[in-house]
Amino acid sequence: MGSISTSSSPLTAGRALSGVLLLAALLVAALLVSASLGAGGVSPADLERGALSPVERAIFFEVRLPRVLLAAVLGGALTVAGVIFQALLRNPLADPYVLGVSGGASVGGVVALLLGLGGGGAPLAGAGVPVLAFLGALGALVAIERIATIDGRLGVYTLLLTGAIFNATSGALIFFLQSVASIEELHALIFYLMGQVPSASLRGVTAAALAVAAAFAAVYARARAYNALALGEEGAQQLGVDVERLKRRTFILGSVLTALAVSLAGLIGFVGLVVPHLLRLLLGPDHRLLLPAALLGGAAFLVLSDLVARLLLAPNELPVGVITALVGGPFFLLLLRRRRGGVPGA
Repeated sequence: MGSISTSSSPLTAGRALSGVLLLAALLVAALLVSASLGAGGVSPADLERGALSPVERAIFFEVRLPRVLLAAVLGGALTVAGVIFQALLRNPLADPYVLGVSGGASVGGVVALLLGLGGGGAPLAGAGVPVLAFLGALGALVAIERIATIDGRLGVYTLLLTGAIFNATSGALIFFLQSVASIEELHALIFYLMGQVPSASLRGVTAAALAVAAAFAAVYARARAYNALALGEEGAQQLGVDVERLKRRTFILGSVLTALAVSLAGLIGFVGLVVPHLLRLLLGPDHRLLLPAALLGGAAFLVLSDLVARLLLAPNELPVGVITALVGGPFFLLLLRRRRGGVPGA
């Protein structure tokens, strides 16, 4: 398994502040551009002039703005999850979906759609998919953690293998459920599994943002420990890090962030792979800067990806997972080739 380089210039307060401010400005610009473009022709400039009709105000405040903000929240969650899973596995090729929790969430979401809980007048309509998807993710989290824990130690290789098996099993189960779905249900399943930022209320976006903020605070409190973990488990222990507790908390926090994203938007791949690596190249591997940068950079990346998904074939809309895959797939291959070229025998 590869390792993440720890060589970089020392992190200073000025360098950290400038990096965070730059990414914050990028996120604000992405939010403004995404909110300004789309069906309906409503722009923030029109809003400022008070030139909007009641219908246009409803489009902007109840449809477009909540979706843009939710994309930012989910992009930040996936990217932070990618950073800490890469720290846990000590490999920058790791992805938030690699440890199996996304498989459980996907099965839960698919079951909810087949039960008619994705909308309409059914009980839990609209909330059924995220609720069952999140429950599926939590069930997978508990099962994987227990299987991968041997003699009180959470084995990284066992965790990775268990996650891969869970994802493969979940994929097979989803294929089975697709085979018994109706044409209408199959269409909804495909779009869910390809990843799509859903419409949401501002209250729902606020709840998701608070959950991500709480998880991020817990993650950031361990930033120095992640720096130590890059030296290997023995090196981290010598620096006073409780490695077993760190691994377990990392798996849980990263899984919760991934589960939240999958439960709300389906499978949006490569966000947690592409953005962390780019930020690591630009800002270095110090998690005291990398983690807040990931939160902001990932948010901007998914906001812009969702904008492209909305506009590329307008008035039709692509799943945002298609856009992130078109960007991330070639990037992953280039990254893999670069690593193989730099590591003999890799």
